[in-house]
Amino acid sequence: MSGGGVRRCTPDAPQMHPKVPKMKGHGSKLGRKKEAAIAALLTAKSQAEAARVVGIDLGTLKRWLRLPEFEAEYLQARRDAVSQANARVQQNSGAAASVALMLMADSKTPPTVRAHLSLGLMDRANKSLEQEDILVRLAALERAAEETKKTR
Repeated sequence: MSGGGVRRCTPDAPQMHPKVPKMKGHGSKLGRKKEAAIAALLTAKSQAEAARVVGIDLGTLKRWLRLPEFEAEYLQARRDAVSQANARVQQNSGAAASVALMLMADSKTPPTVRAHLSLGLMDRANKSLEQEDILVRLAALERAAEETKKTR
């Protein structure tokens, strides 16, 4: 950066939108423009906006989206973003449950909202039990498979 905090655009460092995250250590073999395009796709409102932010033609971006390597990197970046969002939701699930339970207990909450919250909480509780059961069963199968390998 030069004086005054002004960011200069150089050939090897495309000027990116301030909201576009930098993708360091992503293990990508893509070039900088393609990595910038993936980052822009994650934050832009449209493909056209992402292309404009990165400084490429929309047709180029659409062509890149059909490349298996680009498509795989973009999918992984989306998975990473969703995983981070899910982690934040999990970290705050206690607070969310408290709010939902308070609303359900509050007689001022409309009955339809209380019913919806009740059904939603029951659904989540059942899914959680199902997942725990599947994980226990999977662990038992993995142990059995390991024991079978040892006896051969």
